[in-house]
Amino acid sequence: MAGSRCKPPDAVVWPQNAEQVSRLAALCYGHGLPIIPFGTGTGLEGGVCAVQGGVCINLTMMDRILELNPEDFSVVVEPGVTHRALNTHLRASGLWFPVDPGADASLCGMAATRASGTNAVRYGTMRDNVLNLEVVLPDGRLLHTAGQGRHFRKSAAGYNLTGLFVGSEGTLGLITAATLRLHPTPEATVVATCAFPTVQAAVDSTVHILQAAVPVARIEFLDDVMMDACNKYSKLNYSVAPTLFFEFHGTKEALAEQVQRAEEITQNNGAFHFSWAKEAEERRQLWAARHNAWYSALALRPGSKGYSTDVCVPISRLPEILVQAKEDLKASGITGAIVGHVGDGNFHCILLVDPEDPEELHRVKVFAEQLGRRALALHGTCTGEHGIGLGKRHLLQEEVGAVGVQTMRQLKAVLDPKGLMNPGKVL
Repeated sequence: MAGSRCKPPDAVVWPQNAEQVSRLAALCYGHGLPIIPFGTGTGLEGGVCAVQGGVCINLTMMDRILELNPEDFSVVVEPGVTHRALNTHLRASGLWFPVDPGADASLCGMAATRASGTNAVRYGTMRDNVLNLEVVLPDGRLLHTAGQGRHFRKSAAGYNLTGLFVGSEGTLGLITAATLRLHPTPEATVVATCAFPTVQAAVDSTVHILQAAVPVARIEFLDDVMMDACNKYSKLNYSVAPTLFFEFHGTKEALAEQVQRAEEITQNNGAFHFSWAKEAEERRQLWAARHNAWYSALALRPGSKGYSTDVCVPISRLPEILVQAKEDLKASGITGAIVGHVGDGNFHCILLVDPEDPEELHRVKVFAEQLGRRALALHGTCTGEHGIGLGKRHLLQEEVGAVGVQTMRQLKAVLDPKGLMNPGKVL
């Protein structure tokens, strides 16, 4: 990502198991060396930059699926197992893991960044789907956040240690295994798209569909710039207009009712070209175009770098901030597109920038900071799923307040008193 230039570590080590990770951590800690956990490097907030040098512990070779409990809807994976690899493994089981960040990210990395994605509106984020974590603490001790081998759905036993490490971005320890919640594969799936005359109309439809309790699995918004980019990059022929992508899961009978209700709501908001994609190949092509949005946007300006923002607001404030973001984007003179998981109030602006042009880079950073502050003013968050990383530390303080940041620093100091775990990130 432009703006978070990669800084290499002094050394990279590829451990094979948790015991080796534990020994490496203890060795680094004893010598005062910074430790940077690495999953797949798909994060967008500079989370694996070695800002103080040190040792990168690359976990990609720990790629085993350790235990599958289909009757309990759970699985235990090592940090090298990616989202796609797990779902490929689960294909014959009738189960799947729905948290889909778009990139083929490491599942333990997704836990570390509290990742989300297109299915969060129905299935929740990583916060809702991690049951237990095996964590190597900075000094080498091994912690099982919910107790060794446990995979229960709920508990009232003490502090929520699992929740503490989900979203910690490698600053508190190294996740060496994650116990994840699985879900039954839907009996049937239907995808629909519809275009709108304005951004306001599209986002109003999202709010009305959620208020009507239509059990939609995904609602994705793409603005006219993004649709134009997707058409060109993925060789599609959709309307160049603000567009919603929907996906519905359930029985065939229930799906027909859900799609009909969604179509009625969107038409009441001025939608046109409402179309279904019932066949698997057509659905795959549509979502492939959505997942390739980053590359589609980059192709609008060859040679540019991408700078992605990420904010989330309460659903009722989504129309207001999206319309304002579109206006701010035009006023800034920056080439950019808007795409988002609007079913849970989260969206991204993909901004195209020449990183060698200081003035342009400055305008991009001003826009991104302004958008973050607009989200905070609407009682939202400066990051819905990317994390704080390097670039949003000042916005975190504005979001949670001085006492909130102080409390986080106290927790960090207890677990990492030397400040060696992924230094310079979050706090």
